[in-house]
Amino acid sequence: MRRRPAPQLLVLALPLLLSACGTSAAGARTPDRAVLEARAAALRTRPEHVYVTRADGFDLAEQSVGVLGDDGFSASYVAEGGRTITLSVERGGVDAAGCARTAAGAGGAPGGTPCERDGAGWYLAAEHGHAYLRFENGLRIRVGADRAVDRGTLRGAAERARRASDEELDAVLPDLAPGRPVDRGDLPPESDGAPRNDVGTSG
Repeated sequence: MRRRPAPQLLVLALPLLLSACGTSAAGARTPDRAVLEARAAALRTRPEHVYVTRADGFDLAEQSVGVLGDDGFSASYVAEGGRTITLSVERGGVDAAGCARTAAGAGGAPGGTPCERDGAGWYLAAEHGHAYLRFENGLRIRVGADRAVDRGTLRGAAERARRASDEELDAVLPDLAPGRPVDRGDLPPESDGAPRNDVGTSG
């Protein structure tokens, strides 16, 4: 007959299991927000302007990450065969007239409507490429590709484009150059550099 483990052994094992679980959770590194903001500033953009997306078979090309305009953001995702999807974010809006002007500047689509409403945004078709555009949070989000990327794949990437979380910022933004200081808003410009703990007159 199989013997059951002694109750006291089960009691001893439980804290060990709980300890192991806690260690695993505590081991995850939480990105320092001040460092993330410094890394974004070094790229001349802002954390809230950094967007990410997903598309089956496409991976972020780290060397493509950069600034767009004054403080926008741009990154490309590449797949086998050189297919590329480019995600760009910059201040501004998009409407029917603006989309049509963009399409005209891109050459338009021969024999078709260059710009049409599609879902939450606009689909822009040009001779050698196409893109989805939408407006949110004061930003124009554009996800574009050449004709090697089919419209369904492009639309999926456009729908999944969203503002990066802190963990995603940590993965996407280039590291700071060695020796570059991090500007912290909680440090006074003079004295010994200790964090400010200003209190009111009430103490």
